[in-house]
Amino acid sequence: MQPLADIVVVDFTRLLPGAYASGEFRRLGARVVRVESPDGDPMRSTAPAWDTALRAGTESVVCDLATDVRFAQALCSRADVVLEGFRPGIAARIGIGPDEVPDTVVYCSITGFGGEGPHRERAGHDVNYLGWAGVLDDTAPELPAVQVADVAAGALGAVTEVLAALRERDRTGKGERIVVSMTHRAHDLVAHRLDGDPVPRMLTGGLACYRIYATADERFLTVGALEPKFFRRLCELVGVPDLADRQYDEDQDGLAEQLSAIFATRSLADWLAHLGDEDVCVGPVSTLAEASLAFGRGVPAEPVPLGTHTGAWRRKLGL
Repeated sequence: MQPLADIVVVDFTRLLPGAYASGEFRRLGARVVRVESPDGDPMRSTAPAWDTALRAGTESVVCDLATDVRFAQALCSRADVVLEGFRPGIAARIGIGPDEVPDTVVYCSITGFGGEGPHRERAGHDVNYLGWAGVLDDTAPELPAVQVADVAAGALGAVTEVLAALRERDRTGKGERIVVSMTHRAHDLVAHRLDGDPVPRMLTGGLACYRIYATADERFLTVGALEPKFFRRLCELVGVPDLADRQYDEDQDGLAEQLSAIFATRSLADWLAHLGDEDVCVGPVSTLAEASLAFGRGVPAEPVPLGTHTGAWRRKLGL
C-alpha cells in the first residue's frame, strides 16, 4: 500500500525523531527530500548504522541555510509536507518558517517542549523529555532500551498529525501548521495512569504473572498471564497447579520466587517447546538479530551519500 505516492516531504530535521518520521512517510510511498548542511546530518557520523537504516530510499540535498536559503525556500515551494526540528523560532529567522511556505503545505515542527511555555527553548534529548513527562517514574535510574519520546511521542506523533492534516487538506485545499512536543506527547503515553494502576508497580514487577524470568541458559522468558485462565494453564503446564489460586495474593515476590526457581531449571528453547502454542501468554526475550529474522521488513539498507540529489533538484528548480 502506497497511499502517499503523490506526496513530497521536505525534511529539515536532524537526528532520530525526524528521521524516523520521514521513514514512515517513505514507507507509505512519499518522496522524501532530506535537506542537509554541508557537513551532513550528525547521525551520519555518530550513529551511521541508524542513519542508513532510517534514511534508506530518501533523497539527500545539501543546502547551507546560512548562505543559500533561496534554495531551501524553492524546495519548500514544491513540498506537500515540510518537517523541521529546530528550536522554536529559528526556522522563521532563517526564512523557512511556516509563514514562508505556500498555504497548501502541511508544516510540522517537532520540538522538545512545544512552541509555547517556559521550556520552549530548553535543550534536551530523549531521556530528558521522558524525565519531565513522568515516564521514568517507575524505572529510574534504569533507562528504556528504545527512545520513547523521540520515536513514539515525537516521530509517530508527527506522522499522525501530518496524515490527519493531509486528509483535511483534501477537503479544504489548505495545509495545517503543526507543533509536536515530545515531552507533552510522552506524558500522553502515561497520562491514563494518573489516577492509579490496578496493582502497584504492575508494569515493573509488581505482579508475578507479569514479569521476566531467567532460564537455565541465562536467557529470559516473558510472562504476561494477567487473566486467571492464562495463569492457571501456565501453572498446570509448569507442574505447580496449586499456585494458580495465589495469582493476586499480597505476597507477589514470594510467588515470583517459586516461579523463578521453576523457570531456572530449563533452557529458553526447552520452555518455548514445552509451552508450545498454549494460551499462556509467554514468549522469549529475543535478541535484535533473532527478532529481525522473524519480523524484519527486508534486506539491509544501503547508505544514501551526502548530497547525491542536490544537482538534480537545483536543475529542476532552475537554480
